[in-house]
Amino acid sequence: MAAGRRTGGFMSGNKERETVRPEKIEERSFSIINEELEAMGICLDAENGPVIRRAIHTTADFDYAENLVFTPDAVKTGIRALEAGAVIVTDTNMARAGINKKKAESLGVEVFCFMADPDVTEEASRRGCTRAAVSMEKSASLFGKDASGMPPVIYAIGNAPTALYALCDLIDEGQIHPALVIGAPVGFVNVVSSKEELIKRQNVPSIVARGRKGGSNVAAAIVNAMLYQAGKPEKEGGR
Repeated sequence: MAAGRRTGGFMSGNKERETVRPEKIEERSFSIINEELEAMGICLDAENGPVIRRAIHTTADFDYAENLVFTPDAVKTGIRALEAGAVIVTDTNMARAGINKKKAESLGVEVFCFMADPDVTEEASRRGCTRAAVSMEKSASLFGKDASGMPPVIYAIGNAPTALYALCDLIDEGQIHPALVIGAPVGFVNVVSSKEELIKRQNVPSIVARGRKGGSNVAAAIVNAMLYQAGKPEKEGGR
């Protein structure tokens, strides 16, 4: 099999050992990603390309070149929200930990996850529902329509489809007005359908990992891709 040929959703790649200085590893990784995308005949646009490349870099999965779905100007909207000191809400502490803390703090961005909060656990147990759904309701009570003077809110969902369903309900009820929703839960039960529910709401800026794939690492990678662009001058046709 020729090196670099795509096989079953991944590239065979170069099996020879490379000598790369530690500070150059990420740069070399993105170079390989660009080479393999070109070999696959995939040309990424200037706006969404950095997000797609970051997702591929995080997962080594080139399917993200095709399964990430963006509403118009979703990336620009997300970057502007970050530059305005957005609040980010995640559905796992893993996603929260994966978001670049130093870069977020430099923009005045705060990142929250309410999944482990005692009141969330207690309410979920009382109602027989998931903590993920209740954590979204808690976020709405803190950052939703009744919260005055709040910065924009970005939701980064990388695990629980019930979190996405809860967000869709809260949006429909007018309880929250997210600047951006990242929908990347992973798995089998209600994962695909929850993402499709979000995609239906074209009035909600969103970036969705369509299908079963996703994860907390992917949600964090998408946020980081926008964080790394925030604060930079906008170029013609993208950043």
